[in-house]
Amino acid sequence: MQKELHPESYRTVIFRDINANVSWLGKSCAKTRDTDTFEDGKEYPLIKLEISSESHPFFTGKMQYVDTAGRIDKFNKKFGKSRFAKKIEETEEA
Repeated sequence: MQKELHPESYRTVIFRDINANVSWLGKSCAKTRDTDTFEDGKEYPLIKLEISSESHPFFTGKMQYVDTAGRIDKFNKKFGKSRFAKKIEETEEA
């Protein structure tokens, strides 16, 4: 392996698909605040994924319901009264 090829923060992490509830070990330099214990009993940084090959319909061959309604409502609640939302409402009425 070449020297100084990877960043110094390149380390073993747990990737977890939260929709399929599947975890695996991999390497990453992505920052994360969470840690978890893997099957081998060691603690690693945890990176949560919303979709991976374990839950994507292309790879699984079946559709899974992903709850996005809560995120949409949260977004509308946070930004619904912003100056941008008012412009969109005015253009829809016209």
